[in-house]
Amino acid sequence: MYRRPSYSPLQHRDNDTAILAATAAELARRGWRVTSTSEQEVEQGRLPPGALYLNMCQGSLASEQLMPLEADGALVVNRPTSVLNCHRHRLVGHMSAAGVAFPRTFIVPTAEPETLLPLVHQLNGDGRPVWVKRGDVHAETSADVVASKEASIADAIRGFARRGVARVALQAHVGGPIVKFYAVADGRFFSWYAADPGRVDICEQKLRDLVFSAARAVGLEVFGGDVAFPEPDAPVLIDLNDWPSFAPVRAAAAAAIAAYIDEKASNGKQA
Repeated sequence: MYRRPSYSPLQHRDNDTAILAATAAELARRGWRVTSTSEQEVEQGRLPPGALYLNMCQGSLASEQLMPLEADGALVVNRPTSVLNCHRHRLVGHMSAAGVAFPRTFIVPTAEPETLLPLVHQLNGDGRPVWVKRGDVHAETSADVVASKEASIADAIRGFARRGVARVALQAHVGGPIVKFYAVADGRFFSWYAADPGRVDICEQKLRDLVFSAARAVGLEVFGGDVAFPEPDAPVLIDLNDWPSFAPVRAAAAAAIAAYIDEKASNGKQA
């Protein structure tokens, strides 16, 4: 089930399509017969029958259409509940409840941005910018994640409101190098790289512990995201994504994801 193009902005569109296609091809080599469909078709309730569902859908409507499959015990990776848990207005609470290191974040309406300035001041009292991110899905355009100084934050929020975004996440900036990661739930695949060129000094075990704890908290099986390291042994999760592109490691990731899913299906287990 391919993601709606609007949820894969810029270069992510081709990359998101490519990882799902590569995983499906690996499963076909393992004897599965594969049928492809789109998030738009899922939204309209048109879903081919199957013994296994590879779910890259990201919107609320598609996830709601898939919920009966999950309730009936069908093998869906990632499950629609875990996808919905990654929407920012839910993710913040799940990370807090699980004790996962995560930036201080407020989910707020976009209707009256001037009233939010006291919250903004709490987040950037040290003068650093505040991140303004749409409050549901991760991004449809580059304008869905912006950094803003306190003086211009109201204008930034108005920009979201003009585009019909009803709520945003106001998130404190976390310093230090950023790493991007990709993983499969049982740990058979884990890869990371520095967002900026050059060597970074980090504790990889702390990174693993953080991201797998985060994935368990929301129920993700195929996932990725971004982590900041204000200190080498103190990672902070910045974003957690359901079924990312795995672009730098696509071939190895597709083989690992397919093997993981094939083994789950053989064992007759969901999650």
